[in-house]
Amino acid sequence: MLLCRSLTGYSYQRSNGNKKITGEQKGFAVVELFTSEGCSSCPPADELVAQISRETNNQPVYILAYHVDYWNRLGWKDVFSSADYSSRQDQYAGWLHLKSVYTPQIVVNGREELIGSQEQVLRKAISTSLDRQSDVQLRVAPMQVDKGQLHLQYTVSPAGGQTNLLVAVVQKAAQTQVRRGENSGRTLSHVQVVRKLSSYALDGKDTGAATIQLPAGIPVADLEIISFLQTPANGGIIAATKAAIPVF
Repeated sequence: MLLCRSLTGYSYQRSNGNKKITGEQKGFAVVELFTSEGCSSCPPADELVAQISRETNNQPVYILAYHVDYWNRLGWKDVFSSADYSSRQDQYAGWLHLKSVYTPQIVVNGREELIGSQEQVLRKAISTSLDRQSDVQLRVAPMQVDKGQLHLQYTVSPAGGQTNLLVAVVQKAAQTQVRRGENSGRTLSHVQVVRKLSSYALDGKDTGAATIQLPAGIPVADLEIISFLQTPANGGIIAATKAAIPVF
């Protein structure tokens, strides 16, 4: 039995079975995990998305792990945490009409939320999303890295309309020895850690360019770009893609 502590109470969920995600893909799945090294309920969710990442490596499943900052007050400051990611989770609470936020929480394609350790619910949500035809195509091409800045170009077909392009700089793997707080003494492994998230209003444009400052101290080979189109009115994600960062 896994315990998930929210800001207003506790929830429980048992994980049963491990059926893999298979089948022909028509769509995509953006899996956004809200997690924290300061929460003892989060490591099982981190492990679950790592397993999903391994299984779906060649499929259009895009995992983004946001480390929120509101558990830092428990005695351990999560080095990957950001108030921006807490704010994004709050935004989802509004879009999905939730009374509170919690960790670990997963949102799939901006439309469905679940406790991050609910393996079968997550697998079903991913499979359903992969089977849903996508009518919008997004292409993002990283062009070059210059003085720590990534220059990229994007194309949307049909034109973007009232949507936002979000570009996440993702660290593919990380590990931390936690010395205080609820996970004190544990070595935690993470995948797909969001290190920077940038948003651009498309305003009906179908092409454009952007420049993103890459996080310092991380080899470019350890990073990748996950980009997606999100409707600001309701949070729905309508297209997604990923790309490697060019290494010269």
